[in-house]
Amino acid sequence: MSKLIIFSAPSGSGKSTIINYLLEQGLNMAFSISATSRPPRGQEQHGVEYFFLTPEEFRQRIANDDFLEYEEVYQDRFYGTLKSQVENQLNAGQNVIFDVDVVGGCNIKQFYGDRALSVFIQPPSIEELRKRLVGRATDAPEVIESRIAKAEYELSFAPKFDVIIVNDNLEVAKAETLRVIQEFLQK
Repeated sequence: MSKLIIFSAPSGSGKSTIINYLLEQGLNMAFSISATSRPPRGQEQHGVEYFFLTPEEFRQRIANDDFLEYEEVYQDRFYGTLKSQVENQLNAGQNVIFDVDVVGGCNIKQFYGDRALSVFIQPPSIEELRKRLVGRATDAPEVIESRIAKAEYELSFAPKFDVIIVNDNLEVAKAETLRVIQEFLQK
């Protein structure tokens, strides 16, 4: 039976790097395709990168309880996970992988229970996270501070996850995550 693997983490914790590594390990994992109310960018196609809905369509789907989780990032800019899409992917035999915020991660875990494994990727410390965000040199200082504040809030959710992986050393974190997921998929 196909399973679900949920990843959440503060920005700068290495989550995307770890997920991309896992996708190369032949575990029959595929990303859940999210819905969004933003317009397509560049070459993005409906049903490939995202399902593109208008804000009105998105609100209607929320009213119909079609989402496992969703978030209004700012006015009329929604992102969410459609239950029907996840079911289609599971029925096709894929193990579905999610990269979601902590609240969305908890909601998906609650909905699927033991069929889902929730993994929280944690930076070794807030100080280290600050160093990584500064080292990226992509954000203004006030943006970094707001990400740090958000990270402190997100870290409070870690105990609600099935597994916490501390990414102190990337190679170790990758190996540990792979081991945990292989064990879960063999159950």
